Amino acid sequence: MNFWVIQGLNGLAFGSLLFILASGFSLIFGLMRIVNLSHGAYFMLGAYVGISAMAAGASFWTAILIGGIAIGALGAVIERLILRRLTGQPLAQVLVTLGIAFIIADACVWIWTGDPRPVPMPRELAGAFRVHQLAFPIYRLFVIGIAFALAAALWFLLERTRLGAMIRAGVDDLNMARAIGIRTSVLFPVVFCLGSALAGAGGVLAGPILSVYPGLDTDMLPLALVVVILGGVGSLLGAFVGSLIIGFIYSYGQALFPDLAYMILFLPMVLVLTLRPTGLFGRQAI
Repeated sequence: MNFWVIQGLNGLAFGSLLFILASGFSLIFGLMRIVNLSHGAYFMLGAYVGISAMAAGASFWTAILIGGIAIGALGAVIERLILRRLTGQPLAQVLVTLGIAFIIADACVWIWTGDPRPVPMPRELAGAFRVHQLAFPIYRLFVIGIAFALAAALWFLLERTRLGAMIRAGVDDLNMARAIGIRTSVLFPVVFCLGSALAGAGGVLAGPILSVYPGLDTDMLPLALVVVILGGVGSLLGAFVGSLIIGFIYSYGQALFPDLAYMILFLPMVLVLTLRPTGLFGRQAI
């Protein structure tokens, strides 16, 4: 019994990390129609920036802020200087973001070397939460709580604010949003900055669980893509539900069928898309 509960909690924790990563990817993809293949590199770079901040004396919590702000600023610069010039050219955008991912990966190896870097967890979240014979790391429970709080905050932003209304209008019908006066030239960098900052902060948060190493970006990016496609493009609820589904499948699949982990991971996505091409909560583009 303990095995199933522990694996379920591990799946919930990993799904929470995926949501923090995939929510930003989904926002950018849903509004700007950019398949940002550098999103995983932002996640890894944010973790490395957080490590450097902690090495310089910053606390873990400050390192999360620094990682998020630094990667958010980088994303805003890339959107302003490069991606804006490629509007309406999806193939060029894919190639450019892929190239940026390679550049960031090589730069990380150059600056931080190729050795894996463990990230110390905050002292106040060390240890395990115990109920009878069941023990589970407190930090992973904290990550689960952060993901649920983030989901609530993003829901409030999208459903209860003027900025959220403009984002939803852009996701539903970009041309109509422009026609009614929504300034997408201002909205796009804000969304790209927010999505990038979520990836950077998520990288620092994931550090104590995954550690940081060359290749972390390519390990996480396909999972984020699966989450967004499974849940539905531009759907926050889809990203949340898709993250938890992939988290559970990944956790139980790795424990029960390690040789078939990838088949177990991608097969449900294939089946869902066969029955519902727009994903679980996606809508047909107008």
